[in-house]
Amino acid sequence: MTFTKTTEQSSKYEHLEKMSVHELLSNINQEDKTVPHAVEKALPQIETLVTQIVTNMKLGGRLFYIGAGTSGRLGVVDASECPPTFGVSFDTVIGIIAGGDLAIRKAVENAEDNATQAWIDLQEHNINENDVVIGIAASGTTPYVIGGLQTCNENNIITGSISCNAGSPLSQTAQFPIDVVVGPEFVTGSSRMKAGTAQKLVLNMISTATMIQLGKVKGNKMVDMQLSNSKLVDRGVKMIMGEIPVSYEAAAVLLEQNGSVRKAVDSFNSKQ
Repeated sequence: MTFTKTTEQSSKYEHLEKMSVHELLSNINQEDKTVPHAVEKALPQIETLVTQIVTNMKLGGRLFYIGAGTSGRLGVVDASECPPTFGVSFDTVIGIIAGGDLAIRKAVENAEDNATQAWIDLQEHNINENDVVIGIAASGTTPYVIGGLQTCNENNIITGSISCNAGSPLSQTAQFPIDVVVGPEFVTGSSRMKAGTAQKLVLNMISTATMIQLGKVKGNKMVDMQLSNSKLVDRGVKMIMGEIPVSYEAAAVLLEQNGSVRKAVDSFNSKQ
């Protein structure tokens, strides 16, 4: 297969600077509408990878995301939201960005071009054969990400990838590649747009489906969520009321005593 960087091809829109605000927003929206359809085409690839992740995590493995720039930031965001949403520890899903945490806010020069640094970063977390590493790169050509997956492969660590160019070097490196081909961006080469949206959708699918398969959701409720603010405490109290016959006040006491919706409900039921 001939590799073509569709993410770098020229936008099908010309003279953006001459468009009105309404025209700009409408055209961006038209392009954004195509992203879910591109993700849909990749569902079989996503399913295969998620199935493998669940298998490994049931053996005690962890999930790592590695990426640079926008892709790295999206991985860090998804990883950071797993503990409060699903009650898992912060070392269950780990996001690593080229250039370190500083790169979350500011671009770090040449960080993505270092093909050996990702493995060094992964080793800081004592990575092992039970873990799964997903490389994220819209272009599918980022040396930091490709180098990391290559070394993981050499060390018998399962690898996946998320990219937006079919047949990219990254996809050819990963054991479980996901290609979401969204085409040229509204602003030529600005892969934080459609490509970034596609990556976010796929990451949502991967982490959410995995956590549900691991039993971190009951019915459709986040029963293991961390109670980190008053809004979430109120939500937790109402979840408890939906599961067992208690008042708001009694549910609040149960939640405070047990620390999670699941434990509060189990505690109540064990005494009945």
